[in-house]
Amino acid sequence: MAITKKTVKDIDIKGKSIVMRVDFNVPLKDGVISDDTRIKAALPTIKYVLDGGAKSLVLMSHLGDPKKDMAKAKEKAEKAGEAFDEKKYIEGKHKMAPVAKRLSEYLGKEVKVAPDCMSDETKKMVAALNNGQVLLLENTRFHKEETSKDAAERDAMASVLATYGEVYINDAFGTAHRDHASTASICKFVKGPCVAGFLMEKELNFLEDKVVKNPAHPFVAIVGGAKVSSKITVIEKLMEKVDKIIIGGGMAFTFLKAQGKKVGTSLVEDDQIDVAKKTLEAAKAKNVEFLLQTDVVVAGSFSNDVPFKTVDVDNIPDDMMGLDIGEKSIKLFKDALQGAKTVFWNGPVGVFEMSNFAKGTIEIANTLANLSGAITVIGGGDSVSAVNKAGVADKMSHISTGGGASMELVEGKVLPGIAALNDK
Repeated sequence: MAITKKTVKDIDIKGKSIVMRVDFNVPLKDGVISDDTRIKAALPTIKYVLDGGAKSLVLMSHLGDPKKDMAKAKEKAEKAGEAFDEKKYIEGKHKMAPVAKRLSEYLGKEVKVAPDCMSDETKKMVAALNNGQVLLLENTRFHKEETSKDAAERDAMASVLATYGEVYINDAFGTAHRDHASTASICKFVKGPCVAGFLMEKELNFLEDKVVKNPAHPFVAIVGGAKVSSKITVIEKLMEKVDKIIIGGGMAFTFLKAQGKKVGTSLVEDDQIDVAKKTLEAAKAKNVEFLLQTDVVVAGSFSNDVPFKTVDVDNIPDDMMGLDIGEKSIKLFKDALQGAKTVFWNGPVGVFEMSNFAKGTIEIANTLANLSGAITVIGGGDSVSAVNKAGVADKMSHISTGGGASMELVEGKVLPGIAALNDK
């Protein structure tokens, strides 16, 4: 089933000026990009636009959350008694120049950076573009209007951005759940069509079609991470569709405690115990196999440098916490995945950032990589880091570029950045 929104292939771009939202929110340290996956993900649409004879291309993206990030960094520096240089911090973490440089290398042509998003100088730079030239606007989040809760403020910025192109393309799935000036409001003001790019189309095909609407069965979901409270809506939605659900990570201990087990000092949300009980009952009523670990790797504290051991879930010591799934659980989960036709994975099953507690998560990644005939969808976030760490990213059917957006889509929420696009 094809997506219901128009894509860049549904419109004529020859000779047109294009304004395009991309997700170039890449990790930057001292002005150096450590992972350019998101830049590469946007290349197919960018190249299609340029090869299709567009007059010009204006790209816009955020890079981090300057206001929030800077406040945290400033507080940290003050606590350590260090001087904090705002200009140096912004240059190293939030300016688009390193992104433009990397993009120029991939395109084999110069990509200039505008000084901001809305000044007269930027408007002049946009007006001067011709013959397939590319301009990258400075970080959209340097403008408070971009993320404003006030629709009139967002519209004020969006109405300016809309003048930069006759056609708007949204290829930033990672921000599709944000109702921002450059992701949604802009579509009120663009004179021509507002369509999805290839990355957005791919995300919707896999997540909306193959996970939410038309999954092939047997369908197994793996949901991990720290807190039940942040994933309960996703779990409830998935239980309407899946045959089996595997729960891992810190949230598993809330479910284990709901079953009456002692969990030592493991992470537990006591205010979610009743929710966990109801979820277990709902799974039984829906005939969904609900799998929790049977053994657990425990340690005395949240550290990679302390002694650890594996115990059954009925024997977790009072002074120890669970940090990974044990060998029996690995086998249980592996067996549950055999024969699956669709697998959706969001969240690690252990503290995989620590080498002593990464085995369960890496084993899950390797198992998915070797499933034959299955569509494997990685729902963004830490699961992406896990498949990268295991070296099996290229063996997954689809790796989502947006953790928050993929979760909200699976939850059945309307994503503003997608809703704003033209229907086919």
